[in-house]
Amino acid sequence: MAREADLGRAPRLAGGDIPERSGGNIFGKIWRFVNESVAELRKVEWPGQNQVVQGTVVVLVACLIVGVYLWLNDQVWKHFVSGVLLR
Repeated sequence: MAREADLGRAPRLAGGDIPERSGGNIFGKIWRFVNESVAELRKVEWPGQNQVVQGTVVVLVACLIVGVYLWLNDQVWKHFVSGVLLR
């Protein structure tokens, strides 16, 4: 097996990452970042419309449940404070 350095490739680290090369101008680094970001975004499995709708419904129902719980809790404590502590 040929070594990666012999094949003109950058050696890989234990995690599979390519070590960052030092030097270069800021615009080159920004361009590299943008290119790598676009490449990663192409790997993403974007949700379909049904998944988005289902996720939205779950969030809205959860917000409703938590809101009702907090409102009821507020009502109980309001009566407790006004009836017991402020008498």
